[in-house]
Amino acid sequence: MLLKILILAIVQGAAELLPVSSSAHVILAEKLMGMDPTRPEMTLLLVMLHTGTMFAVIFYFWKSWKRSFFDSRKTLKDSAAFIAAATFFTGVVGLLLKKIIEKFVLGGGPHAQVEQIFGNLTIIGTALAAVGVLIIISGWKRRSGEKELDMKGSCLIGAVQGLCLPFRGFSRSGATISTGLILGMKKLPAEEFSFALAVVLTPAAIARELWRLMAAHHLSFANLTGAAAGLLYPSIIGMGFSFISGLMALRWLSNWLEKGRWHFFGIYCLAASAVVLGLHLSGL
Repeated sequence: MLLKILILAIVQGAAELLPVSSSAHVILAEKLMGMDPTRPEMTLLLVMLHTGTMFAVIFYFWKSWKRSFFDSRKTLKDSAAFIAAATFFTGVVGLLLKKIIEKFVLGGGPHAQVEQIFGNLTIIGTALAAVGVLIIISGWKRRSGEKELDMKGSCLIGAVQGLCLPFRGFSRSGATISTGLILGMKKLPAEEFSFALAVVLTPAAIARELWRLMAAHHLSFANLTGAAAGLLYPSIIGMGFSFISGLMALRWLSNWLEKGRWHFFGIYCLAASAVVLGLHLSGL
């Protein structure tokens, strides 16, 4: 079991932070290893792995964030306003899409939840293709960005992040960084802002997953932690591996972004889309 957790931690840590969408990779890895992602202990394990990648983001960007966001009182105030505005628009767009999907796509019944489309391979494949095209377009821009982040840009990036929430395969980091580049931002500020938004968003996403799990299985927090007691130490080890894997993924992302190889991630997403759609058409 420990070996499976370590493999899942490496996949999660890398795929979560690279602009390739972690969902398809993690689901495929779980199925190949015979793991059931719906079991309470597995959900808690994934929460631990998400926590590891969040700490990797904080550790990796902390020094540059101090220069970019904490340089002066005005810079801190402006940065906080930009992040708050982007997060607000993420919530607005995400909740609006959730309501639309549940009412018009899923029929609006009492049990209609947006999570029901998360395993839809057609949607995953299409979303991978869409973000792949977006990454390629932003990566092939010849002119180096010089525009500073402003309130309008923050709101737009936040809105694009909201589009990612209901659609597995539509990479959050790929979409937000690409949007910043298309708006004319420099590469490093676009990357810094994207992952600052991720740190703000991740705790809420983790809390929602735990709440959904407890509601679905009628569990109290004590029951939940008790069910996963046997996975406590392996999960902590897995969190450590997802932290290390996340750091390596961030170095890879930054290197390719700075060296003009960003569009290669888009090509990968298009290839992954073809694989996912091919598996779906073959009935797998």
